[in-house]
Amino acid sequence: MAHDSSLELLSEAKLDPRPHAGLLTYNPSIELFARAAGSRTLEIWRSNGQTVAKNSQKGERETVEALQWKADGEFLAVGWSDGIVRLMGLESSKAVHQIPVCDAAKAKITCIGWARNHAAKRPASSRKPGTTALNDLSLDGLTLDEKRKKTTTLDLPRELAFLEVETALPKLSPLPASGGSGDDMYVFTTRASLEFLFRPFSPETSDLVDVMLVGTDDGQIHLSIYDSFVIGNFKYNLPNDLGNTDPLKLMHHASNPDLSTHSLLFRPSSKGETRELYLVPMDLTFIHSSPENLSLLASKTTTLQKLLRYVRQVQMHMVYEWQSTRELPGKFLNSINESLRETGTYGEMDIGQAIYHSVVTGHTFPEVKEWLVDQLAERGHKRWDKAVVSGLENLRSLVHENFLPSLERIAIILSRLLGIARFHESKDEIGFTSTQITKVMDIVSCLMLVGNKILLLVMEELDLFHAFSGWLRHEIDRLASSSSSDELTEKEATMEHGKILTYIQQYMHASPLQAYLSKVSKDESSRDSQLVGDVTSLLDVLDKQIKKQEDGKSQSTVVHQIEFLGDFLLENSNVVFNGIAEAEKRSVRFGQATKIELENSITKVDVRMCAANHGDTKNGLTYTALTEENFKNIVHLFRTDTHIINGISSTVKTQHTCLSLGDAQVLDLRFLNEDSLLVLLSLEDDLRIIRVPHPSDKLGYHDYSPGNLASPHVLSTGEVTSVFPNVLIPSEGNFAPVQMEVKQASSDRGDFPARVCLLGNDLQTYKVFSLPAEFL
Repeated sequence: MAHDSSLELLSEAKLDPRPHAGLLTYNPSIELFARAAGSRTLEIWRSNGQTVAKNSQKGERETVEALQWKADGEFLAVGWSDGIVRLMGLESSKAVHQIPVCDAAKAKITCIGWARNHAAKRPASSRKPGTTALNDLSLDGLTLDEKRKKTTTLDLPRELAFLEVETALPKLSPLPASGGSGDDMYVFTTRASLEFLFRPFSPETSDLVDVMLVGTDDGQIHLSIYDSFVIGNFKYNLPNDLGNTDPLKLMHHASNPDLSTHSLLFRPSSKGETRELYLVPMDLTFIHSSPENLSLLASKTTTLQKLLRYVRQVQMHMVYEWQSTRELPGKFLNSINESLRETGTYGEMDIGQAIYHSVVTGHTFPEVKEWLVDQLAERGHKRWDKAVVSGLENLRSLVHENFLPSLERIAIILSRLLGIARFHESKDEIGFTSTQITKVMDIVSCLMLVGNKILLLVMEELDLFHAFSGWLRHEIDRLASSSSSDELTEKEATMEHGKILTYIQQYMHASPLQAYLSKVSKDESSRDSQLVGDVTSLLDVLDKQIKKQEDGKSQSTVVHQIEFLGDFLLENSNVVFNGIAEAEKRSVRFGQATKIELENSITKVDVRMCAANHGDTKNGLTYTALTEENFKNIVHLFRTDTHIINGISSTVKTQHTCLSLGDAQVLDLRFLNEDSLLVLLSLEDDLRIIRVPHPSDKLGYHDYSPGNLASPHVLSTGEVTSVFPNVLIPSEGNFAPVQMEVKQASSDRGDFPARVCLLGNDLQTYKVFSLPAEFL
């Protein structure tokens, strides 16, 4: 006899506005909820109703198309109608990753699947028997004899491979809130977001591969791994013998951690309602046949990508700060230069020459005196001093605390990739060569050289400007005073006239920093990229150019500009990233499709994939649960057995069973785990959830072919609650659920029981219940 207990209410919320297109989901490991709050807004909130984040895109027509939490709940993937999937981190209200998926004018996102696989050669979190990790092996406090008796053996090759050098480096510093631009301008502005993005690699999870699949309504599948490393797009077309030539769109995705083959459920893209679906295996053989260092390679490349984004923002901030030191002084200088030209008395003399004259001779031209006393005065001098000093100090901090440290981290990652490239003789296996990595390392060395040059020039300019600013303030006070004072005379005696004259000559009109921080045109960048593309050492070329520049010789190249070097670094890094992606892309294939066809339009669908032992290998068992229009008490179950050899799917066999649940009305259905299908029912004025053990052969599975459905197993209304375990949903007011989501128990970030989330028929009342242990 089945248990007849009630669900316990955990939380309740009133959603206003209603979730757009039913897009509403619960984090699997923490009490966070996400929904499309209307068509154009994403909202993330806690169970107490507190809003964590609320985001809209800048475009007037961009809408939320799909939502999916990562398996561990650390990211939320949001598909927008502009064709971009944005990943929201738990520590930031801004998107930390942006993944372009499709051209918004040609296709739209229909489904996001996010799963976790175990790499094939070693079960997750396993080690050789009798071995331990470096951090677990402690001999502190033991005597010599006790140390000798300690028999634990260290898995040294593995531990050395996954040793994290970066953790010994100082943490990266957050960037200012202003000065950046683009999608990443706020991503790196807080300590919390930096620590979230640049978490150290964990050897304990080194055998786990996170896979994201994004489907679009033109049949494309976009594949990425490890949060943001893009493998590429794949187009799936049905074979001719299945008789459908319409484009397909992905509507569901299922996987199992122990299988590198995933199950994709497609439907015809052009039809509003459909009676047919297509279940297609997708073999990710690069996971099955992955080398031991797949996770190391992927984690390092994704960290490298994030560091490159960080460096790019730092460069923007550096240029912004340098420009801020020139903008206001430039306005002041242009004003007096124009006045000097209008007099026609001094020929081609500009303010630099006039001030130089004043420093050397003590004589000030009338126009310059008027400008200093009446226009610039004390207030203008303070603004000038603040603009230059704060800008140069900020630039110094950016180079010292952000730019050079991030380049050091990039260099360490590149050295690891260089070791991987040298270990693998064939480029085909990993997608890049040691020569390509060496070239990227050469560019990083160039950026380090330029960074240090900038740092030296900033320090020198600060020192010289302090001397010049002191003289300028003294000159304003002297000229404004009707008589000389002892205080002014004493100040004049302390002036460092050599530094003042050097600043006027070398920095006031055109700072040497412009050799590194100026804007580079596309033509100049393209020209120099071709010129230095094949050089053996870009560092040698740069060193020669810098020496020419310091000797006052004219420059016809932009290789010393930080913008050019940053673009050149990104260009050559993308060669490596694309090579890795292409190597993995060659290992992706689609298997034999299965057509699932009902007599009426399909209304509710869910999919679950299990692993079944088959000798020395594991087969994939994919269960598809369906309901159909006009038969609201019927549940269809399809069991598709996919034979998998060495990560490649081969023969496929599908069985079918059908349950007729008395006078019940099926409102929704969802798989809870590999053993349980939960069906939400309206039954005799009650709301209940029954648990169907879908793998059980007692359900009467029969061999299936399209058009050959099994006869229903008819249960009376009483038998529904006596045969299947069931729980009663507390009925309060007029609450009538129309949508269900289920989550397994989790202990990742606190103990959470198995939960069921129900959205009422008003599309606003949202309740979360815990599932009783005796029901499961």
